Amino acid sequence: MTRIHVRTLGMALLIALSPIRALASGDAPAFLLVGLDGKTFFTLDGSRNGPNGSDAVGIIDASDEAHPRLVHTLTLDNSVYGPPTNLRVTPDGRLGLVASSVLMHHDGTAWYAHADNRLHVIDLTATPPRLIETVEVGQQPSGISISRTGDLALIANREGRSVTVLSILGSKVRPVATIDVGDEAAAVAFAANGRRAFVAKNKAARIGVLSINGTSVRYEPEYDMPVGAGVYGLDVTPDGTLALTGNTGQEPSDGHADTISVIRADGRRPVVLDHLGIGDTPEALVIAPDGRHAAVSIVRGSSAARGSPGYTPTGAVALLTLSSQSVQMTSQAEAGAVTQGVAFSPSGDYVYVCNYVDRNLGIYRISGDTLIDTGNRLSLPGQPASLAGR
Repeated sequence: MTRIHVRTLGMALLIALSPIRALASGDAPAFLLVGLDGKTFFTLDGSRNGPNGSDAVGIIDASDEAHPRLVHTLTLDNSVYGPPTNLRVTPDGRLGLVASSVLMHHDGTAWYAHADNRLHVIDLTATPPRLIETVEVGQQPSGISISRTGDLALIANREGRSVTVLSILGSKVRPVATIDVGDEAAAVAFAANGRRAFVAKNKAARIGVLSINGTSVRYEPEYDMPVGAGVYGLDVTPDGTLALTGNTGQEPSDGHADTISVIRADGRRPVVLDHLGIGDTPEALVIAPDGRHAAVSIVRGSSAARGSPGYTPTGAVALLTLSSQSVQMTSQAEAGAVTQGVAFSPSGDYVYVCNYVDRNLGIYRISGDTLIDTGNRLSLPGQPASLAGR
């Protein structure tokens, strides 16, 4: 058990709720987006790529949190390459943003990944939801974050080594700037007050800091923080006190434990407070609407080839408990093969996990500080790589 002492979160964690909870009872449906990759496959003999054209984005209605249902799919390019945070729903629930990170090209002998630069914009108020436009952003757009006010979005561009800034006005999403951050940028997360954001520099094993004033965004290299290798997961507590990162470690999975880094996020100079041992390859991380828990998808060796040293047939999902006195892992449950995106239900009472190879969504109930596998699985018409709501 790893403990860190932080200033009292108390009522801030109870009332500084994310837009998911605040709007769950509003007029917009409780939609989540799931990215379905149709061109990259994990088999017992290893991974392989195939041609483009079979990707999709699913729209999931989570109004009945214990039994979410797929209500529509759109044929849109997206990918398992990069972190499973390449899509988001705006705080008002009206738009979905989906980044297409890579497309496949054939070199005469095999399919290989080539950076894409597109962002799809989906109208979730239409019946059925529909694509309304596609805009160009940076090279290999990956993690997306949207401000609480819903008027600004940030996209981390891996090959572009940058962050694209986009304005959101009604249904119009427009790039306004691209900020060089010096390293591959895999994920990004707004702080609660919208005046700061954090960038996961996956290959550099560092977290960068952006300062924000309206649509003006500046990278602050002097605030870079060391975390673990292969950092992809990144989220900030609703009150802005802490940021958590998931550090996947060596690729492919090697069987050794990797880490979650804990960052004091609200000081003038953010600092890394601690590192928690987790499992092998924590792929995605998300913090609950009330800030009391975080959920982590753990691939373990389920993406490795059979017979490799780190191979395991299944992954797992872990629950972290956050309090005024500590951050600790309090529960872990079995999941499917190649666990990817993870999300909380609108109320925060359930956790959903993408089981990529199994083509389904695992559904877990939170009881106290424990994850309980409901046994329910939402079958999907593709391999779920990413998952997010508001």
